[in-house]
Amino acid sequence: MRRNSAAAALAATLILLVSGCAKSNAPTSTPASGSKSIGVSLLDLQAQFYQAMEQGMKDEAATYGYSIVFTDANHDQAKQTSQVEDFISKHVDVIILSPADSKAVGPAIVEANSANIPVFTADIASTAARGTVISHIASDNIQGGKVAADLLGAALGGRGDIAIIDEPEVTSVQDRVKGFKDELAAKYPAIRIVADQTAGGERAQAASVTDNLLQRFPNLNGIFGINDDSALGALAAVRSAGKVGKIKIVGYDANPEARKAIDAGEMVGDPEQHPDQIGKLTIDTIHDYFSGSTPPSRIPVTVGSYTGPAPAK
Repeated sequence: MRRNSAAAALAATLILLVSGCAKSNAPTSTPASGSKSIGVSLLDLQAQFYQAMEQGMKDEAATYGYSIVFTDANHDQAKQTSQVEDFISKHVDVIILSPADSKAVGPAIVEANSANIPVFTADIASTAARGTVISHIASDNIQGGKVAADLLGAALGGRGDIAIIDEPEVTSVQDRVKGFKDELAAKYPAIRIVADQTAGGERAQAASVTDNLLQRFPNLNGIFGINDDSALGALAAVRSAGKVGKIKIVGYDANPEARKAIDAGEMVGDPEQHPDQIGKLTIDTIHDYFSGSTPPSRIPVTVGSYTGPAPAK
């Protein structure tokens, strides 16, 4: 009898050990703090927006005792895929992506799915045909695009020729440009978009693109930059042309440098994102998932508006 009891106990122990080692893509049934690792690949850690998002994630992960590692995709999908593969090899518990390319990110997500590692996206969504994302946390960029259109439309008195400095590879930008164009068509029909050109969301490219646009369209009245690096690059070109104030510029994000330009009257204003809150909410959503909750597939964050410092009371 003792031998049978010992054998039964050993078998039960082995079953527990095996089941404990098995990795699952499903959330745990109880809150898990201090035992999870998170791998994050963000689009561009040189950008102030993503630096703020990184800090929000880092601070919130610390409240749960999670370990978190950040990598910079630097607008390169091949590089981001390699980063995901590295996270898989290190057996992280969850992966967060801001895709470098919304369509081409699919294989990286599939690799994580195959390893039973849940994937969340922040700021930029995946539009790939394959690959499962648990939840996408981002600004309501269609609403933000409408805010940008209202800022520029009001500054131009409802008429004029404008250009968009674009980055069509990413879904968040696609949404904000859609909102921008829809709002212009609905409320400012006398404003004409004469150019819509990509600059990859990078300041130096935006300056070069804008310089060329100013030569092609010497009577250009306004510019919408799809992020603040695009807007600040456009501002640099406008400044070189001696047209600050004559060409109205609206960016997107309201990062500290853009705020200074707005305060100085060099830019009109910005839709104001809250990247730190996106980062925080992403970690909170992951914590809820591991605690047994099923998060919504999309979690929007409201976009505000910045047009300068509030008047002193």
